[in-house]
Order: sequence, then structure tokens, then C-alpha cells
Amino acid sequence: MTEFVIKLADERGRVQEQTHAAATAEELRARFTQAGYYVYSVKARSALGGSSKKKVNLETFLIFNQQFLTLIRAGLPILGSMELLARRQKDAHFRAQLEDVAARVKTGESISQAFEAQGGFPIVYTTTLLAGERSGNLEEVLQRYLDFQRVSLTFRKKLKASLIYPALLVVMVVGLLIFLITFVVPRFAQLYDQLGTRLPWLTLAMLQMGQYAQHYGIYAAIVVAVVVFGVSRWIKTDSGATTVDRIRISLPIFGNVWLKYQVGLFSRTLSTLLTGGLPLVPSLETAARSIDSRQIANAVYRSVETVREGKGLSASLQSTKVFPELAIEMIEVGESTGALPQMLNSVAEFFEEDVQANLTAAMSLIEPAILIVMGIVVTGILIALYLPIFSLSAGGMSH
Repeated sequence: MTEFVIKLADERGRVQEQTHAAATAEELRARFTQAGYYVYSVKARSALGGSSKKKVNLETFLIFNQQFLTLIRAGLPILGSMELLARRQKDAHFRAQLEDVAARVKTGESISQAFEAQGGFPIVYTTTLLAGERSGNLEEVLQRYLDFQRVSLTFRKKLKASLIYPALLVVMVVGLLIFLITFVVPRFAQLYDQLGTRLPWLTLAMLQMGQYAQHYGIYAAIVVAVVVFGVSRWIKTDSGATTVDRIRISLPIFGNVWLKYQVGLFSRTLSTLLTGGLPLVPSLETAARSIDSRQIANAVYRSVETVREGKGLSASLQSTKVFPELAIEMIEVGESTGALPQMLNSVAEFFEEDVQANLTAAMSLIEPAILIVMGIVVTGILIALYLPIFSLSAGGMSH
């Protein structure tokens, strides 16, 4: 007998985790399903922590799912399709995962359980598969997941593309400053030392900075690296992630863009899960776990409690005071007309377009601002360095 941790919900939607012994995960799942519980996941206690496994490349994963959907639509069994695609997979890590999934399916595990046991796969995917298995409509659910991921991937690519140029500008500015202060300034220091001329305070300050950079630059770089490493580890903790998210949302301009992006992602995920046949409470919890913003995720978790009590989704989200008013109004219309998944999709489309427009406008202001700052700083350094030469030439002309 093996000990398993089972996550389930009772008929009132209350979610809980329990530890039970059973021969197999499938047996334990069947036992609780027959008793009227909704089972989210069953994991062996030794397998917990598998979520830290390497994540599969999203584009590779989408291609696999498109091929998988094509094969099962053509009438090939799930196990045969999985074995065929595992043999053809070039990514060694992903191939090993698919082979393990095929082996688990062969022993009687469901495909959602087999993928969940791997770790590193999106929680939305395993939950979508579970919904497809329960509704007996795996093909349609997989197609909806593919549509959802294609739209999300396209949107993320557009966001990254709009951030590339400003990022390159910042790297160039930093690189140029390091070169000027560590290489050019010390050369001028040697020149003025040989001339023995009286230097203006601006030049002295610049030369002093160059000396500090040469002597202590390596130590400063080590300190910065240690601080960056420490902060990156702290961000991975619950308190760190929550603090960083709170700061991110409170930022002018970009805070609002981040909030809208996360609300759009949450709405699209929730729409996909509801359309796949998953009940509202499990869909809300899965959608909350699939977004990056801790503040929004915590707001969704708080709303789950009031939804369980029978309150509407729009009213529950409004009480959290985190979601934008427009999103709540659109969700309320979707609830009242019985078209909540479709309205959530509209919310996602609206906010994604808004994020794209806001980001484009912000970038059009930031790019020239970076160039202006770079020009001012470089000009200031050059003036400070050449000021004594101008003084010497002016003095020579007066003689």
C-alpha cells in the first residue's frame, strides 16, 4: 500500500486535502468519486515537489498537442498516439516525459493523472484534460485549450517585441557609461597628471569617480551580483512575490498595464475551463493558480468563499476591490444573460487590446526619454573631461 495525498471537493464545493493509503492512485480516485466527491488530484507523497521539474517549451508543447489532437480525431487510440508522438519527439526531456505518460496510461491511469504526475506542465492543461475525460469530449476540450494558448502566446510575443528596443537602449547606455568611466576617464587622469595643470571641480569629480571604478569596481560588481541573487531568491518566497506584485501594481502607468494584463489572462483561462465543462469553483481556483499576480490570485481565492455561499461571481469579485469596474460590469452582464464564458472571452480581448495600446503609447515616450538621458550623461562626461583642455587652449591663445 502507498500513501497518497488527495485533493478533493465535497458537494458544497469545499476543497480539502487528505492523506490515504491505497494500492494505486486510480483506486483511491475511484473510491472518492463513487462517494460523491469531485477529485482534483491524487499524488504519491514521495512524488510531491515534482512541480519544480523543468518546464517544457510552450511552442514545442503546442505542436505536440496539435499533433495529438489530429491523431485522436483520425481514430487512433490515446495510448497509440502518445507512443507514436513520444518516438518522434526531438527534445530528450519532453520525450522522456511522454514515454512516462504512455507507460502510466498503459497501467490504467487517466491521461490527466499521467500528465499531472510529470510536473512542469501548465495546471490549466491537466485540469482541461480532466474536464474532457469527465465530459467524454476530450477532442473539443483539447481544441479549446489550443485556441486559448495560441492567442496567449501571440499576445506575449507582441508584448516582448515591444519591450526589446527599450531594453537594448538601456543595455547600451549602461555599457557606454561603464566604458567611459573605467577606460576613458583613467586615460585622461594620466594625461592631466603629466601636465600638472589646475583642474576644475567637475573634472576632479569625474577623475575621482574613474579611480573608484578602477579600484573598487570588481567589489561593487560582486556586491551587486550577491544582492541580485538574494533578491531573486526572496522573490520566489510567498512574502517576496506578494510584496513585488504589490509594488508592481502601484507603479504609475505600468502598474495599470500589469493589472489589466493579469485580469485578461485570468478571464481567458476561466472562460476556457468553464467552456470545457468544469464547475465554477474549481475553474476559479485553477485560473487563480495559473496567473502571476499574487494580489489578483488572492482576490480570486477570497471570492471563491462567497461564490460557495451562493453569491454571484461579479459581486464576489467586486467585494475584493481589486478587479477593474469594467471587468466586473461585463461579468455581471454575462451572468445575467447566461453567457458567462463568452463574456469572459470578451473581457480578455478588451483588456489585451487595451494593454497593447497602453504599452505602445508608453514605449513611444520612454524610448526618446532614454536617448535624451543618454545624451545628457555622455555630454556631461565629455565636457568634464575636455574642460581643462579648453582652458589650456584659451590660456594659450591669450598669451
